[in-house]
Formats: sequence, C-alpha cells, structure tokens
Amino acid sequence: MAKNTTTPPAIIDRIGDGFARIATAMRTEAWTAADVIGLNPTQLQILIFLVGRGKAGMRVKQIAAHLGVSQPTATDSINALTRKGFVEKLADPSDARAVAVAATAEGEAAVRRAGMIASATDAAFASLSTLEQEDLLLHLVKIIRTLQASGAIPEQRMCVNCRYFQPNAYPGSKEPHHCAFVNAPFGQADLRIDCGEYETADASSQAAAWKIFNRGTA
Repeated sequence: MAKNTTTPPAIIDRIGDGFARIATAMRTEAWTAADVIGLNPTQLQILIFLVGRGKAGMRVKQIAAHLGVSQPTATDSINALTRKGFVEKLADPSDARAVAVAATAEGEAAVRRAGMIASATDAAFASLSTLEQEDLLLHLVKIIRTLQASGAIPEQRMCVNCRYFQPNAYPGSKEPHHCAFVNAPFGQADLRIDCGEYETADASSQAAAWKIFNRGTA
C-alpha cells in the first residue's frame, strides 16, 4: 500500500479552517434564533447589541461601526426593528440634534426568546474545562485585538481597549486586573468582549495597557 505523502496544511491554515467551520455552525444557529422572532441575523445582532446598551441607546453610526456594516444597511435593519416595536428612536442625551436608537421592553423580551433556542456551539464551548475556556477567551481577545489593530475590524468594546482597564494591577493574584469603573479587581475569565460601560482609551493609553497585559499573560 502506498504511503500518504501529502504535506498537511500549515498550522495557521488549520486554525483558520477550524474557525471557519465553527462560524458555519454559528451562522446556522443565528438564522434559526432570528427566525423564531421574525428577524434576520443582522437585525437580531443589532437588537442584542442595543439590549446590552440599556436605555441610553446608540447612534446609527455607532451601530454600523460595531457590526462592520454600512450605515444604509444598519438603517434598513433599524427601520425593520422599529416597525416591529423592538426598538425606538430617542433624542441623544449627549446631543439634542442627534437621534439614538434603544431597545424597547418588547425588544428585550424578543432577545430572551431567541436566546432560549438550543445552541450546539454553546454546548461545545461548555464541554471545555474551566481552564480551557479561560485560555480560549484570552486567545480570542488577543486575536480580536490584532485584527482591530490591522484595521480588519472596527474597535471593539473590550476591556483591553477601555479607559477603565488597569491590566496586571495585582500580579500573581487570581484577579490580576482592575476595573476603575466599578473599582474592583477581576480575573482573566471575566475579560469582556463587549461591555455596556465601555469608554475608549486614547491610542497611547491603549498601547501601554496592551503591552502590560501581554507581559502578564505571556
């Protein structure tokens, strides 16, 4: 029998292939969850984002940037959500001339209904040990931050980009980081990918915090 001499793909290619397969499963689940409440995945993603922002809401430009879509696409989805009563348009508290979009009580209830759909990917993540989940989250934060720095995705509302984040303030502790917003320490497992209280740090502060964060997780 002839030996298989095919050279396996490089590890980076295999990692990318793995993420692509996970993304396929997540897209399928997103369609299923969105369909339950009569939405498409983009509309559901916007609604989930707005529910996480509370009553203050967000401007259309901010919503489009977060999702990485054009403003017309975001506007079309927001108009559809408004017609269903899931979101409402309000005066922006920071600028009376601007309009903010916020989720309604009906929108919050719709997100809860969509979240009740069984998720095979959630179950797969849950099958990992606590330590494996923490390691995966840490690596995802690093990948997302690198994509952001290269301009491949917009700035994310993550701890590592936030003005309140103080990385490795307590080295050697189970909760090495500090959040100045709540004035409390927290551990790697509590790093957020999307935070409702997020406020972006300036570029130099982000770079300095990122350097300290990486040094502590090496």
